[in-house]
Amino acid sequence: MSSSLSSELRNKYNVRSVPIRKDDEVQVVRGTYKGREGKVVQVYRRKWVIHIERITREKVNGATVNVGVHPSKVVITKLKLDKDRKALLDRKAKGRAADKGKGKYTEDTAQPMQDVD
Repeated sequence: MSSSLSSELRNKYNVRSVPIRKDDEVQVVRGTYKGREGKVVQVYRRKWVIHIERITREKVNGATVNVGVHPSKVVITKLKLDKDRKALLDRKAKGRAADKGKGKYTEDTAQPMQDVD
């Protein structure tokens, strides 16, 4: 279950999205709770939702429950980093750096292809 990174984090790490995790700070960008920010309290993989602090509703009996938000509808604004997550970011950034020059034709590479026939 991955979420996209905010534009600041995207520029910093050169990575578009990472798997979401408890204690990440996120901002909701779609739906009823658009614009609300908070820390991820729970990643509910079975229901494919995340629970964010301060995004709750009251049940009929008066109990408050967390509202599930789909991870694609949030952007991560602050990451909880540990060594495994740093390694993941480095690995993904390295792959994206390798793809930067891929598929780009210049005049130098296009000229020899005309002589092939």
